[in-house]
Amino acid sequence: MTTFEGAHVTELLTVPARAGRAQDLLSQMTLEEKLAQIVGFWEKEDGEAVAPLQGEFTAEHGLADAVRHGLGHLTRVYGTRPVDAVERAQWLWAQQRSLVRDTRLGIPALVHEECLTGLSAWRAATFPTPLAWGASFDPDLVTRMGASIGESMRTLGIHQGLAPVLDVIRDPRWGRVDECISEDPYVVGTLGTCYVRGLQSAGVHATLKHFVGYSGSQSGRNFAPVHAGPREVADVLLPPFEMAVLDGGARSVMSSYIEIDGVPVAADPTILTDLLRDRWGFEGTVVADYFGVAFLHLLHGTAADAGDAAGQALAAGVDIELPTGDAYLEPLAAAVRSGRVDEALVDRAVLRALRQKEELGLLDATFDDAPPTAVDLDTPEHRRIAGRLAQESVILLSNDGTLPLRGGGQVAVIGPNADRAEALFGCYSFLNHVIAHHPGVEAGIKILTVREALTAELPAASVQWAPGCAVDDDDRSGFDEAVRVAAAADVAVLVVGDHAALFGRGTVGEGCDRDDLELPGVQRELVEAVLATGTPVVLVLLTGRPYAVDWALERCAAVVQTFFPGEEGGPAVAGVLSGRVNPSGHLPVSLPRSAGAQPFSYLHPALGGDGDVTNLRSTPALPFGHGLSYTTFAHEHLAADERVPTDGRIGARVRVTNTGDLAGDDVVQLYARDLVGSVTRPVAQLVGYRRVSLEPGESVVVSFEVPTTRLAFSGRDMTRIVEPGEVDLWVGPSCDAYETRTRVTLTGPVHPVGIDADRWTTVTVESAG
Repeated sequence: MTTFEGAHVTELLTVPARAGRAQDLLSQMTLEEKLAQIVGFWEKEDGEAVAPLQGEFTAEHGLADAVRHGLGHLTRVYGTRPVDAVERAQWLWAQQRSLVRDTRLGIPALVHEECLTGLSAWRAATFPTPLAWGASFDPDLVTRMGASIGESMRTLGIHQGLAPVLDVIRDPRWGRVDECISEDPYVVGTLGTCYVRGLQSAGVHATLKHFVGYSGSQSGRNFAPVHAGPREVADVLLPPFEMAVLDGGARSVMSSYIEIDGVPVAADPTILTDLLRDRWGFEGTVVADYFGVAFLHLLHGTAADAGDAAGQALAAGVDIELPTGDAYLEPLAAAVRSGRVDEALVDRAVLRALRQKEELGLLDATFDDAPPTAVDLDTPEHRRIAGRLAQESVILLSNDGTLPLRGGGQVAVIGPNADRAEALFGCYSFLNHVIAHHPGVEAGIKILTVREALTAELPAASVQWAPGCAVDDDDRSGFDEAVRVAAAADVAVLVVGDHAALFGRGTVGEGCDRDDLELPGVQRELVEAVLATGTPVVLVLLTGRPYAVDWALERCAAVVQTFFPGEEGGPAVAGVLSGRVNPSGHLPVSLPRSAGAQPFSYLHPALGGDGDVTNLRSTPALPFGHGLSYTTFAHEHLAADERVPTDGRIGARVRVTNTGDLAGDDVVQLYARDLVGSVTRPVAQLVGYRRVSLEPGESVVVSFEVPTTRLAFSGRDMTRIVEPGEVDLWVGPSCDAYETRTRVTLTGPVHPVGIDADRWTTVTVESAG
């Protein structure tokens, strides 16, 4: 059994000495009052299962008992079940007034909620899933979305949001891919940081998830061990968190469930203290992923009991136990009193929790004001943002000219996701995360399915519909009707894909991992049956992960990929099919050729791709960055500074022209390859990007100022460096399309890179005249 005292924790106990209200309150607290400030309370009902192993934990005390010494967090006040927001706000204000008036120190609770695809509350706007943010390559729009979500949360008295997810996608078999942004750390970092900035601009603290390594799990299995080496952790998995902390000012971080090389992150001070606080200077709170402290004992087996787990987590740097106090209440109190855990560790966590409340204005809040009496959580502005983001995220993978559809004629709409509202939403959407457990409760927001939206989009067409099959069973009884409808049509729009849920209840989502990357159930058989009719097939993929559909790219008239596009997703997809919307999304992940080639990343070194040393292909069916349009774009005359010091900035310019007949958006992608390194380097690395809108025939010059630190990596001694040498640059429609290229030479000595280095590429756009 570990003892957490004395010299063992001397360095960890260092807290910035800042006088103030928080320090004064801490000095007055009993042990019970301290522990109350570093736990949450979750009001749950039987049958609700929205967190891992939730049913394994004993029922909590009632709220009145839980708050007698105060309370740190109220867990998911709005997001645990469908409740009327105004009525729930009245309840919340009353509970907060009671904490202020009826507890000895009068400290309100901090209220946290899920907000990955919008505020997780009944009747709240639901935006596209983060993988769709990645497909949009639009940081400004993600900022606006974050701000709109934060405004709704603040109105309802919510102080902290459990988002964004900054895990870099490493294996599409993993169930939580739809919660992630991209396989590229820079895309994850820029878009995730913009979400943080947007949310926090409304006065709501963002929480970075899941720090760190969660997505690198063995075989793509949830909670599985992570075998990433320190260089992969440093150069791939950590940069998005570094950007969000240092550049986004994120105020909270959530520790990851997983273990890296045998050490659980929730008990690892080298990550949660040495790196996060001592190196990066983070001063916010670290919260445990739900039940993550207890899991040190129950799942990892590195703690003898709950008190031991609490001591390890506190020493590592986990300040707040969520969603409840399974380890940080009675077990921790006993461990402190027995001398196994130094109370100074508790004081450190409490002080951080109180300073967060002070920053949020909670220490002076009385809640004497009236709660909101009318709340619109799905305003026209929410809808505009959701609609634009959905449109920008739709990716045209292939097209033989069948799209856009020509308005009239016979259109068959087929498939299990064609007329299913749930198919538009990810795992942490309120519809799939909560309402699924409450049969008969309406969605609470207006949703048009793809079938409904396409019927409205093509008023001159005769639209016939047949489901064909379910998402994930072996019932083929609907095939005959689907074939009949398809055979009578001029074109068949076949909508297939995923159902997002939790813990094995879906085909994607938390705890819904895959051991293959074929379409779930008998959906591929349905596609094959419809293709056999000879009717041109437009395959629409509504999924939370990329699937191995190279066969469809070769045989379908067109393939459209969309990653859970949210409440306006139906009209967005229909608009792309009709041509009202010119598709402009690009793949934020490689489109796999097979499950056997996983894990795969476009950021692989030379021996991570195809070659003569193996008989099997590892390259994907379509590369990172791929995406077609109904117009065409030319990228020409890439020019860059020929010689740049290793501590400088690379200036690069490219001319972009809309060479087609339609207005459209292009995502200009600048890639680099460090030709010789002291450790192996990726064959391609995105160093800058920019979405531009161009009229037919219009040209612009897109200029990039790339800090050389975008090419930094961990050298052989694990120091982050930029080395001198030659670097290839290119611009093209994907990572492996060298449409226009040039070469730059980095000069001077090896440059060590510190945390004060610039991490962002500056991009400007000017008319080409």
